[in-house]
Amino acid sequence: MTQTVEDRLDALEARCRRAEDHLAILNLLNSYGPLVDSATAEAAGALWVEGGGYNFTKPDGQPARLAAPDEIAAMYHWQGHLDLVNTGCAHLTATPKITVDGDEAQALGYSFVVLREDERWFVWRAAVNHWTLRREGDAWRIVERFNRPLDGSEASHETMRKVLAL
Repeated sequence: MTQTVEDRLDALEARCRRAEDHLAILNLLNSYGPLVDSATAEAAGALWVEGGGYNFTKPDGQPARLAAPDEIAAMYHWQGHLDLVNTGCAHLTATPKITVDGDEAQALGYSFVVLREDERWFVWRAAVNHWTLRREGDAWRIVERFNRPLDGSEASHETMRKVLAL
């Protein structure tokens, strides 16, 4: 069956929309590091939808979940975080696998914190992340970020295996 010009244009528009969504999500996730590394706390917290969350493992090994935007923004004022920022650090988001389904999306990928110590830089923390995202108006925002350190634990392996479902 021959496609009409309208069918071809509709298909092209859908492909462009998917590519634009992927790019917007990459830009959103990659804005996180510069915001938190510059102690721009409120803007970092605003990457999430109201009531969204950041589920992570604290340095003592205990899981925690902070609600957006206020609790997440407040985390970037914690003394431990400010110590990292004042020492010199880089929160890096590796290119994730992204799946978009209408106005909802998921992304799965690694993140790293690079820390300065005197004249050397080293990977201080490596983690796997599962983000759920939502389009709000013309912008994508984070609904939930689930982050677990790459420490060989079942929680980190289980999170990594989610890539099979995306």
